[in-house]
Parts: sequence; C-alpha cells; structure tokens
Amino acid sequence: MSARVKVRLYVDDPLVAGCERVASPPQAHYLRRVMRLGDGDQVALFNGRDGEWQARIATEGRGSCRLLVETCIRPQVFETDPILAFAPVKRLRLDYLVQKACELGAVRLIPVLTRHTGPARVNVERLRANAIEAAEQCGRLSLPEVVAPVRFDAFLAGCGRLFWADEQGGANACDTFDEAGPGPATLLIGPEGGFAEDERAALVAHDGALATSLGPRILRADTAAVSLLTLWQAVAGDWRDDCARQSTNLPL
Repeated sequence: MSARVKVRLYVDDPLVAGCERVASPPQAHYLRRVMRLGDGDQVALFNGRDGEWQARIATEGRGSCRLLVETCIRPQVFETDPILAFAPVKRLRLDYLVQKACELGAVRLIPVLTRHTGPARVNVERLRANAIEAAEQCGRLSLPEVVAPVRFDAFLAGCGRLFWADEQGGANACDTFDEAGPGPATLLIGPEGGFAEDERAALVAHDGALATSLGPRILRADTAAVSLLTLWQAVAGDWRDDCARQSTNLPL
C-alpha cells in the first residue's frame, strides 16, 4: 500500500493522468461519510490493469464526488498463480474464504460443485464484491477473477497441474510445493463432507493431479483454503525473495 495514500478504491475504468472518474454512490458515501474526506483530499485508485494512481476528490453536490486522477504511484503487477478451486460452503464462511483468498494472492476463484457440496446456488456478484473489498484493504493491485460455478467433472477435464487437499493422506504440502515446477498451479479444496469415492478416484487417476496433506487434523473448508494458499505462497509463491512469478514491465 502506498505510504502517501491510505484510502484505496477499485474502479473498472482506465486510469491515466488527467482523467476524471465519478465515484459510485457507495464509494462517495464511504469517502465522504465514513472516511470524512472532502475537496482536495487524496485517494488511491486501481483497476487491475493500469497500476495504482493518486487521485484527488472534488465533491459535486449532495452525495456525489469526482475523482481527479494525477500520478501513478505503483506500476501494475501481474500474477499467474495460484488459482483456488473450492467446493462452496455457507454464505458467511464463503465470504471469509473469498476475502482471505484475495489477501493471499489467488488469481482466480473457481466454485466447484461436487457430490457433497452443500449450497446449491452461488452468488458470483457477492463473491466478486468481497474480493474487491479485500483487494482495496490489503494493498493488492490485481483483482482475482471470480468465475461461475462449474461441475466437478467439467472442472477436472479442463484442469492441468492440480494440487488437491486429501483428507485420507497424500504427500506433505510443503514437500509437494517445494518440488513444483514452473507454470500456473491450481489448488483444490473439497466439500466438508469430503469427495465422493468416484470423485476421489478421478483425482487420483488424473494426470498432473497431486494429493497433498494438510496435517493430522480435519480442517473446515475455509480453514483448509487459507492453509493451502499460505503454504503455497511461503514455499513456491510470491512470499519468496527469489520469486519470478510476476512481471512489472508494463508501459504506463
């Protein structure tokens, strides 16, 4: 996060010096009523494509404001992994899972409908709103892509390199990740009832899928997701000093 600008907002529009962006009604309320900012105060804007930009507030009547874009604070960073696939859980815990996945650097979130998945429906827009809020707060420049739910068999058919949390064993996750080669990686968390026997058999037989263990205790799905992402970033991801998984060479 920028040391100069502490309030960050995600916007969909392009960001270039000299342009103006109109804050949405919720953003205007947050800036004016929650953060008590006014004319001339600074905010940071990002859109996941053009880096982070310093902007100034120009209020316009009751409940609205414009954002005057000035200078680039940070160039864009692009990430290639990890992708997090997960069997959806109940709403509040799903909100938590998405927020923490964003904070931990997941580049794509894939709800996977398995035999034992509990919730029958997934509100993708709610998940995306949670991801945006988390990205604003954690200083992240990118936004994870949130895709529509996909059935287990279709997900597996289109999946390449895959690390899946296996309640029945598997190699130690740190050892597995330490040996991971280059290229995007997908981490899969199953439902709280566990994978059905045929689903587990399909995972075992799938070329490129490696079973990983998260220790001797059975974890709730949201805990497992946070644990697996944390281990990935520490062992093979962008927590390492020598990580070369991101590119910042983007012209401004």
